[in-house]
Amino acid sequence: MPLHRHRSGTFRRSGTFRRSGTSRRSGTSRRSRLTVGGTLLAALALLLTLPGAATAAGPDTADAPPAHGTARMGQGVIEHDGQGGLPRDPRVVQTEGVDVSSHQGNVAWQTLWNSGVKWAYVKATEGTYYKNPYFAQQYNGSYNVGMIRGAYHFATPNTASGAAQANYFVDNGGGWSRDGRTLPGVLDIEWNPYGAQCYGLSQAAMVNWIRDFTTTYRARTGRDAVIYTATSWWKDCTGNNASFGAVNPLWVARYNTTVGELPAGWPVHTMWQYTSTGPTVGDHNRFNGALDRVQALANG
Repeated sequence: MPLHRHRSGTFRRSGTFRRSGTSRRSGTSRRSRLTVGGTLLAALALLLTLPGAATAAGPDTADAPPAHGTARMGQGVIEHDGQGGLPRDPRVVQTEGVDVSSHQGNVAWQTLWNSGVKWAYVKATEGTYYKNPYFAQQYNGSYNVGMIRGAYHFATPNTASGAAQANYFVDNGGGWSRDGRTLPGVLDIEWNPYGAQCYGLSQAAMVNWIRDFTTTYRARTGRDAVIYTATSWWKDCTGNNASFGAVNPLWVARYNTTVGELPAGWPVHTMWQYTSTGPTVGDHNRFNGALDRVQALANG
């Protein structure tokens, strides 16, 4: 085969000339880049399969349920029932009150008293696993400025029996004394902030759970517990059971201009939580009567 001179000054057989080092190094470089890229992809795939990798990547936790113990009275009202305007001036005398939990921390009780608040309920417990760390300041502080006060229990019917939770409540601040300034304990039974709204119970099972709680509370304290609930929840989760109205005072939740429809069995309400955006602490309520009626409930 004849030889030909190339511009580079080198001779090679026709058809096989290659610029010295160019194409061979380029091919090697491409293979190296592909090898490195494949290694990185493999490492990334392995990382994503490791436990906790999704957490490390920062998932969206906006819809994660709150931590147990953080539930508060009326937490699900706006989400499930909505919110309207503030109540109109009542035709009968009503007495302003508030309810508080650990969310409020140390409460400015004197400020509330000066604004016309005369009674208060304080979260004491939840389930059989939580006690409000601010309970002493809130419970004693409201009493010390002159308010009539009581305690409430946030029920979690899927974690322990009604009796167990009633006993836990009484043992941790939910008792009652005939001093004219202590209201009977409240069973706060409403939407589950941690899962299914009826806590996975059938309507019949929910009624039995509530009765277990209220019967135990009466046996321990001599008083009938107040039941705090919302009409829509009561319909969904108890089948609008009417058997508690003759015994347990009703505290109804509705954020609107009127108290609206009451759960079956209660011809009247005793208390009404009408807003979660009131002055100083947010959750404001009206007792259905003058201050002497609040005192009468305290006296039993």
